[in-house]
Amino acid sequence: MTESSDPLRLKVAIVGSGIAGLTAAIALRKHPNIDVALYEKATELKEIGASIALGPNGLRTLQRLGLDNAISDEVAYRGPSNIPMVYRHWKTNEIIGADLHENVTEYLHQTARYHRGHLHQALLDNVPKDIIHLHKKLVSAPVESEDGVTLDFEDGTIATADILLGADGLRSGVRTSLVPDYQLKWSGWTAFRSVFDASLVEGIPDLPPDSTHWWGPGTNFFASRLGKNSFTVVGGVNGNPKDPSAPLKDVHWDQEASVKLLRDKYADWNPVVKALTEITPSIRFYPNLSGSSLSTWVFGSRTTLIGDAAHAHGGAHATGGSIAIDDAYCFYLALLSVFPFMATRKPTSAEIQKALNLYEATRKPHAERLLKKVHAANTAKAVKVAAGTLESDEELRARASKGSDTNWLHEYDVVQAFEETLARRDKEISESPEEISAKL
Repeated sequence: MTESSDPLRLKVAIVGSGIAGLTAAIALRKHPNIDVALYEKATELKEIGASIALGPNGLRTLQRLGLDNAISDEVAYRGPSNIPMVYRHWKTNEIIGADLHENVTEYLHQTARYHRGHLHQALLDNVPKDIIHLHKKLVSAPVESEDGVTLDFEDGTIATADILLGADGLRSGVRTSLVPDYQLKWSGWTAFRSVFDASLVEGIPDLPPDSTHWWGPGTNFFASRLGKNSFTVVGGVNGNPKDPSAPLKDVHWDQEASVKLLRDKYADWNPVVKALTEITPSIRFYPNLSGSSLSTWVFGSRTTLIGDAAHAHGGAHATGGSIAIDDAYCFYLALLSVFPFMATRKPTSAEIQKALNLYEATRKPHAERLLKKVHAANTAKAVKVAAGTLESDEELRARASKGSDTNWLHEYDVVQAFEETLARRDKEISESPEEISAKL
């Protein structure tokens, strides 16, 4: 499609049909004059992975989109105490800390936990199947012109659009085509994860009803109920990322593993954790990977990235899903700023770039704050692992008592943030040369 082919309809190509891509498609399709096409390299639509959490920010955004089926108790689990996370001692099982909501009054905005596949399907139920194109692997960098952007796929087909949105996750092909030297790095943590039917945990004495993180020397253990009568456990090991022979350094995402690793790792922990490892039927590996901050999320005047493709933070603080959802909604708001519902023509190349820049100005500083925190924590942990230093019990308790200090992430309001960025840009544009000079 070119700008001259239709004076009104705008075509957006989204590469990636995960949580970020589907949310973006759902939002954009609310505009009467936006056509959306999703391109997915997989040959079938399924979401791999284990559990996923959505904080108040992501849940609020899904509710704004009218996606009640994706946030209800039919698909998600919310703990009975409205405490997002409880921290317990690895040996004694006593509560040593907790994260608390600060400003969450609506029940459906309380932190919710899912099997990733269930959330993915709930979003997929809101997207017409005929706009999703499978087996479409990008083979080269998108070619941009004044009229649009062209995508070249491995199967020999070509697609054109007015805007390209890269939403293809941690190992983004779009990002790789645009930033070939970008690298993901292993943090040293490799998780053992499992999701299974919640009936298996019935009868475990003193099993906490709320999502719980047990903190121990050198590792931790997480367990929670999920929606649709599911349950998850997550354990793992820390290695030295600089050690080429570090255990589990080269395992693959979603690779099958021996459940004996989980049971042996937590054999000396408290009876609740030990019981959970004993009933866990199987585990899979999930190495923790992250990347550096990109210098820009906007490439040319028609291409940008959302979700893990834009900020590979390794899923820190269980916020990856919510951040991707907010990215998608912010992109939609930015596009609306240059292409309102009542527009009589589609935006020019310059107007599209203005929208992409507005999206980046809103979201990139927020993501970079998280990346900075992630990289600092990974570096500190790697130093301790390399030195063989274990946290003392007193240090562990002190750290747990402080909680994660992440309400700035989980209770972030993407609409408010966007409006503040828009107002700031409008003020900058309206300032006189004399006012600008006075600031310098």
